[in-house]
Amino acid sequence: MKIGFGSDHAGYELKELIKDEVLKMGNTINDFGTHSSESTDYPDYAHALASSVEKKEVKLGIAICGSGNGISMALNKHQDIRAALCWSTELAELARLHNDANVLSLPARFISKEQAIAIVKVFIKAKFEGGRHQRRVDKISCS
Repeated sequence: MKIGFGSDHAGYELKELIKDEVLKMGNTINDFGTHSSESTDYPDYAHALASSVEKKEVKLGIAICGSGNGISMALNKHQDIRAALCWSTELAELARLHNDANVLSLPARFISKEQAIAIVKVFIKAKFEGGRHQRRVDKISCS
C-alpha cells in the first residue's frame, strides 16, 4: 500500500521514525514534507497530502503536528478527506472501522514514539466495516 506523509516541524522527528516502520511493514511512502525541524506551517503539508489522497495517488495519509489539531483542521477542509486525530490504538481502529478515515493525525507532543508506532500499525491494518456505518459516512460530505 502507498502511504502519504505530511508534518510540520513539531512532527518532523516522529514522521521520520514512523516512515521507517511503515516501510518495514512492506508499504511504500510519499513524503510531502517538511524535511527538517525548522519552523514551518502545517497547512502547506496538509493540503499537499490531502490532494494526493483525493487523487488516489496514496491510499492513506499520516499527518503529524504538535497537537494534531491544526493539521487535522487543514486536512478536513478537503471534501473527500476524513482525517481522524488519534492518541490511542482504540481510536485509530474505530476511525477506520466506523468512519472510513483516510488520514491519521497524530499529536507529536502528547504521545510517545512507541504509542505512535502502535497507533499507525492499527490504523493501516484496520478495514472499514461498511454496513450501517456507510450511511453515516455518506452524510459527512457537504456536497
